[in-house]
Amino acid sequence: MPRVVESALDAGIAARLKRTPDGLVCAVVQQRGTGEVLMVAWMDDEALHRTLTTGRATYWSRSREEYWVKGATSGNVQHVHEVRLDCDGDALLVVVDQTGAACHTGTRTCFDTDVLLAAG
Repeated sequence: MPRVVESALDAGIAARLKRTPDGLVCAVVQQRGTGEVLMVAWMDDEALHRTLTTGRATYWSRSREEYWVKGATSGNVQHVHEVRLDCDGDALLVVVDQTGAACHTGTRTCFDTDVLLAAG
């Protein structure tokens, strides 16, 4: 069943979002300046509204079923500089200055594991 959350997100932006059945949009988080991909998280309209109005990355935790501000407990803060919507409206690019580790495992990025392709 879709999550229904009241939000003050701009109606024009909200109309362009294509959400999952749960009301979420994928957010790809990238380091400003280097382009390094740090992590992927999920946002609903309210998380996006909070991110845009505070400049602090706010996400929806699917496992805890609550909002979380990146770095609120760990100190590994994401200061948001840009948010871009992809051409299909089903993904966001969140450009940040990351303080400390982005990944919950304590590493700089969640994408530090190489997967090798078979030749051919």
